[in-house]
Amino acid sequence: MTASNRFPGQQSGLLYLSEGGTETEILYRHGHDLREFAMFELLDRPAAVSDLRDMYRRYLDTAAEFGFGALMAGLDYRASPDWGAKLGYSLAALADFQHRCIGFLRDVAKPYEGQLPAIRICGCSGPRGDAYALNREITAEAAEEYHSVQLQTLKDCGVDLVWAATFNNVPEAVGISRAAHRIGLPVTVSFTLDSSSRLKSGPSLKQAIEATDAEAGEAKPDFYGINCSHPVEFEPALEPGNWISRVRSLRPNAAKMEKVALCKLGHIEEGDPVELGQLMGDLARRYPHIDMWGGCCGSWERHLREIARFVKAQKTGDPETAE
Repeated sequence: MTASNRFPGQQSGLLYLSEGGTETEILYRHGHDLREFAMFELLDRPAAVSDLRDMYRRYLDTAAEFGFGALMAGLDYRASPDWGAKLGYSLAALADFQHRCIGFLRDVAKPYEGQLPAIRICGCSGPRGDAYALNREITAEAAEEYHSVQLQTLKDCGVDLVWAATFNNVPEAVGISRAAHRIGLPVTVSFTLDSSSRLKSGPSLKQAIEATDAEAGEAKPDFYGINCSHPVEFEPALEPGNWISRVRSLRPNAAKMEKVALCKLGHIEEGDPVELGQLMGDLARRYPHIDMWGGCCGSWERHLREIARFVKAQKTGDPETAE
C-alpha cells in the first residue's frame, strides 16, 4: 500500500469524534427492530431513516460545538456475506445496501462541511462470527478471503477508512488487514476486551497488537482502537510500552456491566455519562497521542458531549471547558 492509501496521521489540534452505539440507540430509544443486529435494512424504512438522520445530526452538532472533526460510520457492521445470507440477501443486494449506507453518511454530513475541521467517512466491518464468542476455527487466510468481499465494495464506495469493529482474535485481525492492504484501503482494527481486560480469545491487548503487526507485516493496520468495552474493562490493559502508540481510538460502552449480560437486558443501560466523560478525559491526559474518541453500546449524544467536553479540556488545558 502506498502512502497515499494510508489514513492521515495525527495532526496537531485535530481531534475526531465518532458516533456512539448506533444499534442500541435506534433499537431501544427509537423502537426499530434489528434482525441479527443489522442496521443496513433500516434504509428501507422511512421512519427509521428519519430517526437516524436526527441521531446523526445530534452527534454532528456535538462535534461542531467542541471543535472536533467527525469520524462517521455505523450502518454496515453486518453487511458481510455470511450475515447477509442469513438475512436473505444476495451479494449484489448486499453491495447495493453498502453503497446506500455510505451515501446516507455523506448526505447527512454535507451541511456540516463548513462547520467541522474534518469529516471522514468510514465503512464498518464486523467479525465473521459472534463478537463475543471464541470463533476458534477462524484463520487469517479464511478471514482475508471473507472480508475481501465487503472491503472491495467499500473501495468502490470511496470510503476514507475501514473500521474493523469489535474483533476479538488475532487471526481475523490479520486477515482483514491483509485484505485491506491488497485492495488498497486504510484500515483500523478495534479490539474488544472482556471483564478480564483481555481479548475473549486469550491474549492481552498488547500481545494482540504486537502479534497482528508481526503477522501482517507490511499489511499491518494503520492503527488500532478499542470498542464495546467500558474503561473499567480496558484501562488495565493499557500497560506501558512503545506498542501503545499504535492505539489511536477509544470507543467505550456506556455502562460498566459485562457485555453479554448487557445484551440480554432488553433495554438500554446508559451508566453515568459524566463519569464516563471524566474517565475518558483522564485517558486523554495520560495518552495525548490518542485523537479519536466516541462511544459504543448505550451511548449517544449525552455521552458524546461529556466525552468531548472532558477530552477537550485536557487537550486545551482549559478547565472551564469541563465545567
